[in-house]
Amino acid sequence: MKRNRLGTSEVQVTELGFGGGPLGGLFAPLDDATAAGTLEAAWDSGIRYFDTSPHYGIGHSERRTGGLLRGKPREEVTLSTKVGRLLVPQDPAGRMDESFAVPATHRRVWDFTRDGVLRSVEDSLERMGVDRIDVLYLHDAEERFEDALRTGYPALAELRAQGVVGAIGAGMYHPGKLTRLVKESDVDVVMLSGRYTLLDQSALDELLPACGDRGVSVLAASIFNSGLLATARPVEGATFDYVPAEPRMLERALRMADVCEAHGVTLPEVAMAFPLRHPAVAGIVVGMRTADEVRRNMVAFGAEIPSRVWDDLRSEGLLDQRAPVHD
Repeated sequence: MKRNRLGTSEVQVTELGFGGGPLGGLFAPLDDATAAGTLEAAWDSGIRYFDTSPHYGIGHSERRTGGLLRGKPREEVTLSTKVGRLLVPQDPAGRMDESFAVPATHRRVWDFTRDGVLRSVEDSLERMGVDRIDVLYLHDAEERFEDALRTGYPALAELRAQGVVGAIGAGMYHPGKLTRLVKESDVDVVMLSGRYTLLDQSALDELLPACGDRGVSVLAASIFNSGLLATARPVEGATFDYVPAEPRMLERALRMADVCEAHGVTLPEVAMAFPLRHPAVAGIVVGMRTADEVRRNMVAFGAEIPSRVWDDLRSEGLLDQRAPVHD
């Protein structure tokens, strides 16, 4: 699988990356055996970029990702995780976590201070059983952006300068906040959630031009907008940004599906191909829960998209005219 470099760093990622949210029990419980099979299927498919976070399943995703890496050549893997939430042990008392389908064995404490970042990295290394992290992100800092920029970013820059991590950046859904980070710091990469997809191209306004100007790479995450673009024919109740899609958004997705079908491709195939047409986008990151899901995504990722698909999407007003889609 093709690899691309992140910014001016030495770190490279495969164009399809593995998103570790589902490994933490996102939406539904996930047992260790199924998680291990999913990770092995991703490895066998050629994926070599694995993204995780302490937030995902209050440590479950990191632990499971580390389990895969202990049996693989470390130099072949690009591993990223995130900082901003510390995990503090607690008695679950029979309760489940508020965000993931796992027992509430820990609580999250927001912390973008230097000490918090260093502690988070140390904890992540221990959970994963590795001696280094390749990419480190400030995570979900929308509501704590000034703290993340003022104290979190300098801590990441310090770790990069020391060689503890190879590349640094932030993972958020807010293009405006990420644009500020790109303009006011020296990050290598941003992971943008759900804002450069077939259904939402708001990153074209400021973020993608800023990344192009500054030489910052973009990794497009949530490219299916949490579900609406994940099937060939979306149905009522399909989610957009984790809530049921509004009728107008569902209708738009169905019109896109019609265009795709007319050219012999599927909506998920086109959704995966679209972000990679932009020169600032180094890769896409897709969350995967089962080995079968990995295999389906690999088939979709490898599909050839006829150029007329892009032309028709544009002519029907379904794609921003500014979006680069042709070589």
